[in-house]
Amino acid sequence: MQHLDLHERPPEQIRHVYKKYQKMKPAHLDTDEDLVTLTSLSHAALPDRVHVVRELDAEPDIVSVLTKVGLHIIPSLLPAQVQSALLSRLLHRDLSNPAHLTNIHAHYNITYPPAQSSFFALPRSSQDPVATPLDPNIHKPLTVAQLLDKKMRWTTLGHQYDWTAKTYPESRPPPFPVDIKTLLESIFTHTKAEAAIVNLYSPGDTLSVHRDVAEASSHGLVSVSLGCDAVFVVGTGDKVLSLRIQSGCAVYMSGPSRFAWHGVPQIVAGTCPPCLQDWPGGSLHESVDLDDWKGWMAGKRVNLNVRQMWD
Repeated sequence: MQHLDLHERPPEQIRHVYKKYQKMKPAHLDTDEDLVTLTSLSHAALPDRVHVVRELDAEPDIVSVLTKVGLHIIPSLLPAQVQSALLSRLLHRDLSNPAHLTNIHAHYNITYPPAQSSFFALPRSSQDPVATPLDPNIHKPLTVAQLLDKKMRWTTLGHQYDWTAKTYPESRPPPFPVDIKTLLESIFTHTKAEAAIVNLYSPGDTLSVHRDVAEASSHGLVSVSLGCDAVFVVGTGDKVLSLRIQSGCAVYMSGPSRFAWHGVPQIVAGTCPPCLQDWPGGSLHESVDLDDWKGWMAGKRVNLNVRQMWD
């Protein structure tokens, strides 16, 4: 297990690539020669620096995968039905679980819906606050539309990472959702799903370049994307790869890439696949009317990033 500085600045080369795609107009992404769009290329046409894993029957060879970085890219891993089911579990159930921390908790108290329900079961037009500020002089109350459309940026599963202290608390965490754990560990057999962050992005949102170094484990990181496309940059030193990640794709950062620098400089508007564009319509039990929220996912990207805590 490496011991890396949480506060170290990323290398100049990856920061340069990140800024390039942060500023790039979406219309220019399709013609950018350095951006690898996996699903639009045949296996034979992929650049030499990219090795696409079609099936993960066993741990792929780490050294030879990607310029000795150990990055595994699995396009179209999850079929449409599984993507929709996973969204429902993450956003209906897990986002509505009071045991799971969110970015909102730093400044707000949240009023959660009843057990077995969802924030999406609340009328989108409701003006009743679901989040009240800890300091009303600084923040205003949030309606459910304000919360879900823009303010909610992430929630945690399993071990609850403290982003202020940049560490995991010693208190006992809520259990990692068994169904999601079973799904991921059946595919990525060398990583135990013990902690996760669920990121909610809109076009215009970014994730700055960083390394995931808080866990005492060198086992691979699992990242699954749902919804709109994202530009993902990853690198070690002067080796940087730029990928256009699409819904249902997964990235597995193992070996040397476990502690690689990575970030998301752009979410590409209008690219959510048709199978998810109407979500959450039809995704909850029939007695709940979700017409207010139909099409919410058309302008979102949801990313599930999972890690193992200890070797």
